[in-house]
Amino acid sequence: MSFSPFSFVRMSIDFVCQAAKQRLRQWTKPGNHALVLNAAMDLTRSKPELVLENMLLRQQLIVLKRQVKRPRLTRRDRTLLVLLASKVPTWKQALVIVQPETVLRWHRDLFRWVWRGKSRSKCRRGKPPLTGDIITLIKRIAKENRSWGAERIRGELLKLDVQVSKSTIQKYIYEMRRPGAPKQIWATFLRNHAREIWACDFLQTYDLFFRTLFVFVIIELGSRRLVHFGVTRNPTDAWLAQQLREATPFGVGPRYLIRDNDRKYGS
Repeated sequence: MSFSPFSFVRMSIDFVCQAAKQRLRQWTKPGNHALVLNAAMDLTRSKPELVLENMLLRQQLIVLKRQVKRPRLTRRDRTLLVLLASKVPTWKQALVIVQPETVLRWHRDLFRWVWRGKSRSKCRRGKPPLTGDIITLIKRIAKENRSWGAERIRGELLKLDVQVSKSTIQKYIYEMRRPGAPKQIWATFLRNHAREIWACDFLQTYDLFFRTLFVFVIIELGSRRLVHFGVTRNPTDAWLAQQLREATPFGVGPRYLIRDNDRKYGS
């Protein structure tokens, strides 16, 4: 059998075309990783053909689901399913091997992973970590000032040229204070300011002949030290003012003075 040159060229071209089609089918075969190339080839196909192919693929997945109860998916598979589901309005109906709740969980995990990476990059580019002295100072301020919030403590630290974020201060505040505990009670106030508080009061007693005597006493709460005392039978405003002057001869007095509502103190 003889072949003309024209027939030989035509057979060669057909062979090359068949080989190219076969190679292209291998590249676009479902299950391979050439997703972009598959999508590009789908643009050249008719809609009925795509619908029938989807039915064929879905039926195979249904059969596969009967055999494999829990298919193994890689992180790349999960990410790809999340991205495709975000672009398809009917993504819940298109799922076969996983539940919609699973894809939503993967989406939340992906969201946390992305923002965790951004936070770490900001931390690497941001300020250096806090030193132990600053952490100790924050805890001490939070412990000694129960009514101060994170913003107040941050303002006080800025006066010392210490820049700390509000969220960081809140973390150490929660370590020092129990949730739900009152911010400030009377015992806390006394413990924090005892050395700056004096307390005064009148004590009524009697002498040998049962005559009334009034003893005016001033003590320092922090050390229980007796600061001053005076005795009189008739406490007046002038006498009381003189006692206070004698208790603070150089103008050095307490920050707070605790007393009752006795009329002896006058107006």
